Amino acid sequence: MSGHSTYEPKSAFERWLDTRLPIVRFGMDTMVNFPTPKNLNYWWTFGGILAVCLVTQIVTGIVLAMHYDPSAANAFNSVEHIMRDVNHGWMIRFIHANGASMFFLAVYIHIFRGLYYGSYKAPREVLWILGLVIYLLMMATAFMGYVLPWGQMSFWGATVITNIVGAVFGDKVTTLLWGGFAVDNPTLNRFFSLHYLLPFMIAGVVALHVWALHVPGNNNPTGVEVKSKADTVPFHPYYTVKDGFAIIVFFILFASFVFFAPDALGHADNYTVANSLVTPQHIVPEWYFLPFYAILRAIPNKLMGALAMFGAIGVLFVLPWLDTSKVKSMRYRPTAKLYFFLFLLTCLVLGFCGAHEPDEKVIGGVAGFQLFDANLNSFVWLSRLGTACYFGYLVLVMPILGLTEKPLPTPESISTPVLTEKKG
Repeated sequence: MSGHSTYEPKSAFERWLDTRLPIVRFGMDTMVNFPTPKNLNYWWTFGGILAVCLVTQIVTGIVLAMHYDPSAANAFNSVEHIMRDVNHGWMIRFIHANGASMFFLAVYIHIFRGLYYGSYKAPREVLWILGLVIYLLMMATAFMGYVLPWGQMSFWGATVITNIVGAVFGDKVTTLLWGGFAVDNPTLNRFFSLHYLLPFMIAGVVALHVWALHVPGNNNPTGVEVKSKADTVPFHPYYTVKDGFAIIVFFILFASFVFFAPDALGHADNYTVANSLVTPQHIVPEWYFLPFYAILRAIPNKLMGALAMFGAIGVLFVLPWLDTSKVKSMRYRPTAKLYFFLFLLTCLVLGFCGAHEPDEKVIGGVAGFQLFDANLNSFVWLSRLGTACYFGYLVLVMPILGLTEKPLPTPESISTPVLTEKKG
């Protein structure tokens, strides 16, 4: 538990302000004195990394919006103007574009860390749900931002996704998104407005996420709840220094993309202006959407494929109630740990499938000899297998495993493994 406030105003002004707007108390209790489990590892630093990524995206996005023209006639050229004529515009644009990928990389690590250590279980269900709401808002923001350069992949990506939304919610919703009867200038205006708005909504939900974290306190690698003050240390300086170091290391990776491989995570077709009469040979979303794209294409029926794609995220909202095990951390669940890594592999395979055309052969023929039947040796069948494994793990394995597996003994407290001396 976060406990009672320990902040003591030291000056007359602080005492005056504290009785009217306790913002200093809030800051001290949240970022300085907050009692934090003393055994957190570096997987817990990605919360701070994500906060810095969000600020980076908002700041660079505001600057880019000053020079961007959200019209079908000028959007592509305005992006080129930013790249060529605006002072340091190329850098700001590449930071923003690659920042989206870094944001999703960090959030995926954050989510899988939560899955491994059981951070979605009681009493942190609301914390988990708010995190998923942030993730959904991120996906919507990223999709709309990908449309704004108005290149070929932007235009056709918008066409495909809005049609999928229409298959689920009806043609009226599609028309509302389009602002007409096809992806055109009104669509771009709508997406630009929403792309500008949604990051501030994300910031608001992040504030709720942090609030929800500070009620039960942090989970930790053992999954054992804090039992005494001896199990914790103040957040500052112990975790501000640790988080700061992790942020620097992460941003070295970020900078390597921005300055040395700025287009490595993009698509070459997006450097061609949008043309509604020329369809790209292979329409692919950004890498962070590929697993869901594979699930969408795995099912022949358009509506069922769309429902499966949205269901892949929706099922995560009920995960705290699907997992029946009373042990949080998979450190003490060897069988669950094995299934977790198989699930992680499944997500990677789905991402790999999403990057390839459905009828492309997984294993090619050797000297005219086909290793598998041509109808089965395709990425669509591998996607179907991955989709079955994805939902099977969350809907079947987790509930059954929690009732049948025998976990290892867990420590009595966080401090037990630290303070207990090894017997010779």
